[in-house]
Amino acid sequence: MKPALVFDWNGTLLDDTYALLETTNVILGHFGHPRIDIDTFREHCDVPLSRLFRSLGMSQEEIAAVERDEGALFHDTYEPLAEKADLREGARRVFELARRESALLIIVSNHIVVPLQSQLRRLGVDNYITDVLAFESRATQYKSMSKGERLRLYMHRYNLNPSSTFIIGDMPVETNIARNLGLTSISITGGFVSAARLEAARPDYTINNHHELLPILQRHGFFRNAKS
Repeated sequence: MKPALVFDWNGTLLDDTYALLETTNVILGHFGHPRIDIDTFREHCDVPLSRLFRSLGMSQEEIAAVERDEGALFHDTYEPLAEKADLREGARRVFELARRESALLIIVSNHIVVPLQSQLRRLGVDNYITDVLAFESRATQYKSMSKGERLRLYMHRYNLNPSSTFIIGDMPVETNIARNLGLTSISITGGFVSAARLEAARPDYTINNHHELLPILQRHGFFRNAKS
């Protein structure tokens, strides 16, 4: 049986935490709110991002302005910053090992399919990815099917075994998805939320970079002949 590795994208595979922090600060500044630092960001970051903005003191009217025109203020700020982001440490190595082992590599994301696929091509890793599950457009972002529901339907469609499916993410939502679907949850620090918030969600494992994935997979009987 081959494993399925399900990755979140932003903050997990793509090292865009500071791109999102800067985007948040641009939006805060646009409405006259003070800038925040990385620790404050990681204590407040949540999805949908309206929760983040609300917790940072933005009014409902300000949040509505951010969401106007399909989130143009956010996306037009974030995307050029994300274009400079690289993959997180060890991610490319995991992709290579997964291909060698014929494992499935699935991305499930709150981002939008087209710009996500564009990033994969820019980084030269699009051919490693089995499927991308994400929002169809800016207009549907956070308004259509949730990440967990997308993954549940995908697993049912392709008859994926929960016992050999791992979900890796940088926020508590991935741990909650794993708990609901019976998957193995792996939280990665250094992304959008603090290590304390990740631990409070009680994932099965916590890692600091993707190199640390291999021993976990081997402990479950996969990638036995691979070397870190």
